[in-house]
Amino acid sequence: MRKMNYFICAMPLVLAGSLFAAPDVASAPAASCDRSCLIGFADQYMAAMVAHDPTRLAVARTVKYTENTATMPLGDGLWVGASELPQTFKIYAADPVTQQVGFFGVMKEFDKPIIIALRLKVEDMRIAEVEQVVVRDLRPMNMPNLAVSRRAFSEVVPPAERVSRGQMLAIADSYFESIEKSNGDLAPFADDCERHENGLQTTTNKTPQPSPVDDTNPGAAAAFAKIGALSCHDSMNSHAFSYIDRIRPRRLEIVDEELGLVFSLPMFRHRGNVRSIKIVGVPGVDTIPMPFGPMDLEAVEIFKIRGGKIHEIEAGGFVLPYNSQTGWEPIWNVAP
Repeated sequence: MRKMNYFICAMPLVLAGSLFAAPDVASAPAASCDRSCLIGFADQYMAAMVAHDPTRLAVARTVKYTENTATMPLGDGLWVGASELPQTFKIYAADPVTQQVGFFGVMKEFDKPIIIALRLKVEDMRIAEVEQVVVRDLRPMNMPNLAVSRRAFSEVVPPAERVSRGQMLAIADSYFESIEKSNGDLAPFADDCERHENGLQTTTNKTPQPSPVDDTNPGAAAAFAKIGALSCHDSMNSHAFSYIDRIRPRRLEIVDEELGLVFSLPMFRHRGNVRSIKIVGVPGVDTIPMPFGPMDLEAVEIFKIRGGKIHEIEAGGFVLPYNSQTGWEPIWNVAP
C-alpha cells in the first residue's frame, strides 16, 4: 500500500546564529501542541483570514500555503474575500502525534456561503503548512445539510469502542479500495453509515434526491434516486462509482483518536472513457449516463469510526483538469 503521508515535511531550519553556539549547549526541544492548542491554531487562522491580515499569525519562515492545489502567498485566495467565520457547521480533527489539525466547515466569501476544508501543520508553535480546499457555487438543494454539522463528528468515542491508530488508517483506506473495486465488502461499513458530499446526502435517503450529474434527464434522476436510497455498503456493490478510474494519492493525513476521525485529502481520477455505467442489483435501473470527459476531483473525506466501523462520512471537493498534482507531492516527483 502506498505511503499514506504524502505531503512534504518542512525542512529543518538552521539559524545563522546557531553556527556560533557553544558545542556543549544542547538544542532546546521543539515545543509540542496538544489538542486544544491545535484547534486554537485553526480558529486563529480563520479569524486572521476574515480580518484579511496574515500578520496576526505565528508562521514559520518557510511556511507553505496552497488553495485548491495552487501554491500562493499567504493572504491570497480566500483571504481576499473571506467575509464571515464558520458559525454552526464546524468539524475539527486534531492530531497531536503529527502536530496537524483539520477543519471542515461552512463560512462566507463575499457574503456567499462556501465550504472550507483546512489542514494546518504546526512546528515549534508556528504554522508551517497551510492547505485549504474551497468549494464555491454550492447548490441550493445542498444547503439544508450544511446548516449544522452532524453531532457524531464532535462526539468523543468511548475507549471501549476505539481501535488503534493503524487500524483507523487501514479502515479509511479500505473505503477507497471499496470504490475502486466496486465492492462494499472491502470496507467495514456500519449499517447506519451515511455519506454527505458537498452537503448532498448520497446514501440511505428516505426521500428521493436530485441527480448529482444530470438534472434534465428524468430517467437518470429516477435512477440516482434509487441508488441514493442504498446503504454505503450496497451503493458500492451497485457499481455506481465504476466511472472513477483510480483514487491516487489518497493522503490519509490526520487521525483524531479521541473523536474517531480520519481526515484525508484524496485525488479522484476520471479518465472520461466511461460514458455509461452498468448498474448491478438495483431493480428498475439498468444503466446511468456519465456525461463528462477527463477530469480530477480534489476531495476532502472525513470518516467517523466507532467500534471498527465507518458510521459517518463527510466529503467535499472541486473539479480540476485530469492528472493534476495536489501541490504537496514529494519533492522528487515535482518537475523543475
